[in-house]
Amino acid sequence: MELCDLTAHEITEIIRSKQASAVEVLQSCLKRIAAVDGKPGSLDSAAESEEDRKKVHAFISVLEEDALQDAQKVDRMIQNGEDPGLLAGVPFSAKDVYCVEGTYTTAASKILANFKSPYTATTIQRLKEKGAILVGKVNLDEFTYGSSNESSAFKPIPRNPWNTAYVTGGSSGGSAASVAAGEVPLSLGTDTAGSIRQPAAFCGTVGCKPTYGRVSRYGIVAFASSLDCPGPLSRDVRDAALMLQAIAGADRYDSTAASLPVPNYLAALEDGVRGKRIGLSTDYFQISYPDPESGELLQKPVPDEILAAVQHAADILRDAGAEIIENVPMPNTRYAIPAFFVISRVEAASNLHRYDGVKYGYRGGKPGDDLLSMYRKTRNEGFGMQPKLRVLMGMYVSGAQYAEQYYNRALKVRAMIRRDFERIFDHKGSYRLDALLTPTTTTPAFQIGAMGGDSVLMQYADQFTVSANHAGIPGISLPAGFSNGLPIGIQLLGPDFSEASLLQIGRAFEKGSAAEPWRTMKPEVLK
Repeated sequence: MELCDLTAHEITEIIRSKQASAVEVLQSCLKRIAAVDGKPGSLDSAAESEEDRKKVHAFISVLEEDALQDAQKVDRMIQNGEDPGLLAGVPFSAKDVYCVEGTYTTAASKILANFKSPYTATTIQRLKEKGAILVGKVNLDEFTYGSSNESSAFKPIPRNPWNTAYVTGGSSGGSAASVAAGEVPLSLGTDTAGSIRQPAAFCGTVGCKPTYGRVSRYGIVAFASSLDCPGPLSRDVRDAALMLQAIAGADRYDSTAASLPVPNYLAALEDGVRGKRIGLSTDYFQISYPDPESGELLQKPVPDEILAAVQHAADILRDAGAEIIENVPMPNTRYAIPAFFVISRVEAASNLHRYDGVKYGYRGGKPGDDLLSMYRKTRNEGFGMQPKLRVLMGMYVSGAQYAEQYYNRALKVRAMIRRDFERIFDHKGSYRLDALLTPTTTTPAFQIGAMGGDSVLMQYADQFTVSANHAGIPGISLPAGFSNGLPIGIQLLGPDFSEASLLQIGRAFEKGSAAEPWRTMKPEVLK
């Protein structure tokens, strides 16, 4: 096994014990990137070769020189008997919406392609202070708008390491792909409707969306500010707990960051699930979607293999001592996507107004253009199709004549979704759940190009994840098997600030399924 294939907690152990150096671990990761990643994403629109279609293309930029300096610093501290921190020498990647001083932060958009950040995001700063090594920035859907990573302006788009003809999911698809392909053991993503958990499920990794406010959003390019959550993608639950431990907590630069103390996420990780109440809801076993003719909301069951994975996970947790509560009603889950469609676009349109060619980023037009003309040309030339669609829809549904019909109604639905969760997690209520167990996605990964740029259809890939963003609660996606060679994910949702409990349940599932044959499978790009 190569050093780059080890988990983060294994890497910290061998570096602290001097069995390997941080530089050696970094070099192993860089060697893997060179072997499987192919050319990095760029604005160059040259046609992809057959060889390109066999590579992962997770990265937009690899920060080799800076990473080497950080690794050498960790090694010096080890030699001097100093503590480099919780994540000593662990390489990680970051979705290219995280600002890092002196590096380009593109959000995978032409309009930010030349933007070099003057400061560093709180999450990145905390990871580096705890000894982690930033290897590079990874690709995403443009401004995080999408669920497949196909909307990125930086080509080639990421490809699924298990089968490169399939998508990675999105918008944190580059993050999930970089972990699944063994390029790094950890990656930092963001989750607005499932953008950590959905690509984690598609690529066979762990993905954790914390409670809203548990992790600072300072220094992150915003999508929908009331929904965005930074969080970890990792190879196993212990690594997710390690990374969350490093980044969680209050931040004086972010007024939405929670001031509650951060618990020790590792302390009870191995304590098991005896006595925990875990629910199953048939409302998460149905795919709801609009009829293109009538607009009526139709339903069909999830694929058999996904339902079987959830039921198998429930059996494992039941055997480990958990009490499984069936038929938990979540009646407003079916309305989560339509509500998100409205709320997210209003907030996205607001956040996109800052990209005007005046202060930073791409500037369109030519010298002598008046200000309005420069605005129009900058935004027309700099934005791709997905940002433009969100600006148009966001402005429409928030207009005075339509706000009550669309935006205010969507906010009411959001409150109803939140109440569904409050009811099932109420420790004095009828269900008293510690967690709700669901599928992560409605299907395994789909083929590249299969959605055909359909924004509505694409949005429904997030149907089982987006409710957690509406409610602000934490969620974690876990690998749970395969369907036709592609990973399947299951999801655990819990009450506010219950990350420690969800990680504990996730770890129990990992241990209960550790001997299953699918755990030994390797991605296509590593064979």
